[in-house]
Amino acid sequence: MSDILKPETPEQVLEAVKWAAAEETPLQIKGAGTKAELGRPMGDVQTLDLSQLSGITFYEPAELVLSAAAATPMADIRLALAEHNQQLAFEPPDLGRLLGSRPDAATLGGTLACNLAGPRRIKAGAARDHFLGFNAVSGRGEVFKSGSRVVKNVTGFDLSKLIAGSHGTLAVITDATIKVLPAPEKIRTVLIRWAKDGIYDHGGVTAMGDAMASAHEVSAAAHLPAGLAKLSAVDFVAETGRAITALRVEGPGPSVDHRCRELRQLLGKYGATEELHSANSKVLWHEIRDVHYFTHEMDRHVWRLSVPPADGSRVALKILEGNPGEALYDWSGGLIWLALEANDDAHASVVRRYVDEVGGHATLFRAPSEIRQATSVFHPLEGAVAGITKRIKDAFDPNGILNPGRMYEGM
Repeated sequence: MSDILKPETPEQVLEAVKWAAAEETPLQIKGAGTKAELGRPMGDVQTLDLSQLSGITFYEPAELVLSAAAATPMADIRLALAEHNQQLAFEPPDLGRLLGSRPDAATLGGTLACNLAGPRRIKAGAARDHFLGFNAVSGRGEVFKSGSRVVKNVTGFDLSKLIAGSHGTLAVITDATIKVLPAPEKIRTVLIRWAKDGIYDHGGVTAMGDAMASAHEVSAAAHLPAGLAKLSAVDFVAETGRAITALRVEGPGPSVDHRCRELRQLLGKYGATEELHSANSKVLWHEIRDVHYFTHEMDRHVWRLSVPPADGSRVALKILEGNPGEALYDWSGGLIWLALEANDDAHASVVRRYVDEVGGHATLFRAPSEIRQATSVFHPLEGAVAGITKRIKDAFDPNGILNPGRMYEGM
């Protein structure tokens, strides 16, 4: 066979995986390739290119359910949903540009396999929480499926939760079904503009905590230090020269107006507050969603940290002591994107030390392949967790042919 297998149907996917399993030939699973630089490098292996498996196969707006082939571009899905004033509530990011690829090319299968979610994660949950079902081929060369086209599905073990976040190491998804929701009638963002000088990361995290603890149903909360705010395409944010804390409010018009007024009153003690209306709000949150601020200096190493929100600024500032870089805070401080000046190990030891102290997780999201080869990209596995992970991998892919080593060496 050639170095690239390009099936056009699920049946041909099955044939390709059966061949690879019989020959014990490793396969790199690829949709649009926008996340090829995410995870550990796999070396020179055969590529299973799913790009021909594209298209929405079922969409029932009244039932809030959509099914599509694995390589369907997320951009196509967003467009189809917009025609019916609906959306993907987990707000999947487009990280192509951050990873040195092209924007607007991410696929449904890749998004679900990586369990990616944007700023609304704090309210709507992760991608796995909207993943209703799928058809797939295991590394054994067997077709299997899970879930259904029903929002309330409680039949059997929910394999969708297991496949989401497995980065293609357990199965090749051929099509997937997801839950969709109505888009909000109105979107506004309350901004806190911090004083002109100083670092306000701690204050930003505290203010976000106050907003999230309120009754005002904030759907996204992020903090941009001044150095990142100036990179925004929203003039009001970029031209302030200040750190910005942003709180998004969505819903019916009168409710949004009321909640924004109450939030501004609640948060006024931190600094001057302003509001962004719909168009500018969408631009700002797309920037935050796609980590736009770290797409300018591509030589910097980028980490994605998941920590308790209250510890976010403390962890980030500890890492940044003596390690030049910048931090973007999302999920009310629970998600930190760090861009650090390049070095030999992407500052892995210091990053993991401070993240481990609070029981968090750190993923090396962007770095040269030689560093990703030598450094643990994902949170290292230990003890019982390592054993369980290995047994799951062996059950789905006993010959280790699907994205071998993508997440962990030897798996």
